[in-house]
Amino acid sequence: MLRFGGKFLALAALLKACAAFLNSTETSSQFVLQNDRLYVAVDKGNGQVVDVVLDKQDLLGPVSGNTGKGPYVDCSCIPSGAWTPGGTAKFQLINGIDSTGTPFGGVRMSDTYAATNQSIEQWWFLREGETGLHLFTRVTYFNQATPYLRDLGELRTLFRPNTNLWTHLSGSDGNYAPIPSANAYKNEVVVQDASWYLGKTADDPYVQQYSDYFTKYTFAELWRDHKVHGQFSDGTTSSDGNTYGAWLVHNTRETYYGGPLHYDLVVDGIVYNYLVSGHYGAPVPNITHGFDRTWGPQYYHFNKGTPNTTLAELRADAAKYADPEWNADFYDSIAKYVPNYAPKSKRATFKATIQLPSGVKRPLAILSENKQDFQLNVFDKSSLQYWADIDASGHVEIPMVKAGTYRLTMFADGIFGWFIQDDVTVSATAAPLALKWAPESAGKEIWRIGVPDKSAGEYKHGYALDTSKPLQPEQYRIYWAKWDFPTDFPEGVVFKVGESAEAEDFNYIHWSWFPGYANYLRPEPVLEGVNNWTVQFDLSAAQLEGVETATFTVDLAGAHTANGNNKWAALPAEKYSSVPYTVAVNGEDVETWVIPAYRSGSCGVRSGIICQNFGHKFVFSTELLKEGTNEFVLSLPYNATDTETAILPGVIYVQYDALRLEFS
Repeated sequence: MLRFGGKFLALAALLKACAAFLNSTETSSQFVLQNDRLYVAVDKGNGQVVDVVLDKQDLLGPVSGNTGKGPYVDCSCIPSGAWTPGGTAKFQLINGIDSTGTPFGGVRMSDTYAATNQSIEQWWFLREGETGLHLFTRVTYFNQATPYLRDLGELRTLFRPNTNLWTHLSGSDGNYAPIPSANAYKNEVVVQDASWYLGKTADDPYVQQYSDYFTKYTFAELWRDHKVHGQFSDGTTSSDGNTYGAWLVHNTRETYYGGPLHYDLVVDGIVYNYLVSGHYGAPVPNITHGFDRTWGPQYYHFNKGTPNTTLAELRADAAKYADPEWNADFYDSIAKYVPNYAPKSKRATFKATIQLPSGVKRPLAILSENKQDFQLNVFDKSSLQYWADIDASGHVEIPMVKAGTYRLTMFADGIFGWFIQDDVTVSATAAPLALKWAPESAGKEIWRIGVPDKSAGEYKHGYALDTSKPLQPEQYRIYWAKWDFPTDFPEGVVFKVGESAEAEDFNYIHWSWFPGYANYLRPEPVLEGVNNWTVQFDLSAAQLEGVETATFTVDLAGAHTANGNNKWAALPAEKYSSVPYTVAVNGEDVETWVIPAYRSGSCGVRSGIICQNFGHKFVFSTELLKEGTNEFVLSLPYNATDTETAILPGVIYVQYDALRLEFS
């Protein structure tokens, strides 16, 4: 009976092999990966994917310049700036059968920039039965003569079609739009760098349904809950009338930077995978001698539906693969081809039970570079990051964590500050942690403005919907000048605690002045009534009795100083590389906090609502307060400017997460 069973299994495997189809071959000009549904070709001349065909439907179109290609890799990483490797590449064709018995094929492209001896490698893998590509990207630099080369300013893979097949962009579940037409772009008006007014083409579907303005930053997304983004064809332009999707899936996120608060571009006619970028003030690593890092795996998924299949349905199909445990056996099988990738034998599941603070909402646990703010986790070239929601009972599990020592950070909506514990060991033998999260406190809370949730979304023009268009995007995503501060706040911001409402009376950006440059709607700047914001509040004698110290917490969800997106060195020619921020209590300045240059990023003017999160506590004597009405004035420098080389407003600003007053 056992012998019969063995013969039956062998026959079943043979039949499966006959039914399966996976071809990895080399021609005179290309490397081809092909299964029964997906055909992919890598060009030997440029080291890029130049053909992606799903069920006979061409998804890329013809090659023209840098379009009709992808996924391919490029960077801002050589001394002169940008480099698209592949022109002098070496290749390896890979094929095999993984531990599940599934055939796979792969192509490895390796190119070296000879002048500096820095290299980029790109892997594409295709499995039998799947309609997508598994990608890894590696950067190395070995040059003792020049130990520091530069920063790794940008590293990304791009699916960059040159076809009218694609009809819609999809950033997140609720943020999608028709792709603007060629005619809309033909009649565009530049309003600022990489931003256009398309309203002259009033019949364009994008203009009719989404916005009069277009910028790639409108479709940026937060990494925390992000699973998938891409492009959709509604069937009106496909060769067979069926719907199609091209998606980048975050099946793993361990090799990105910036943790769950990282915010980045995802789609604009190109389906991006930004492995490294400085967008929104994100830090980037330095390229130094010995740098050797591999990003991935990430998964580009291509799918097909019937003529009636919706964008949401194809998107949901792709999102199923956003799981670090999906295909882990396959990744183990190819680990020998991909340096620096850790197989399951070097990984473990992190487990913890946390006694949560009362009132906590959406608590999150993050593992990241030890003894470093996860938002700045670029110093260790082997830095990794993981996160997961904590359930209502306080339990959290994070699977597929590479064994090592990490910082554990926790934060939650409704809770000020962070829980931080360093030297957390993750291994197969490590015991689950049992922790108590005591929220930060400086005494009795008197009032708060906003919700501590690491965003400025609750304020005017934040998460509120733009109801002027049927798709109703969130207002912060739209070109900033549409939200005219002098019209909204003709007397400036005056917020009365207990009477005013954050969604109407507190703006999502605190400007130092309201810009005219790069402002399509109001070309003259407004300087008065902008930089000083007033917060009024009443105190009773009972609240002041027996207390001596007041602590006023200002937590920011973003700041733009004259340092722009530069991180590690202030710009000496810029007066406001670091920005003085002053709080006055009943007419008396209590402290000027200097916002550090390294926290700067282009946030609100790039349709951002969550950037670098940080804050400060202003501590002063309660003798400055009185029974009755009190007043805080929150001040940025009057007319504080920066130098912009692109068409951008040269303005200093901050964006608030939440504010709180406590007594002790």
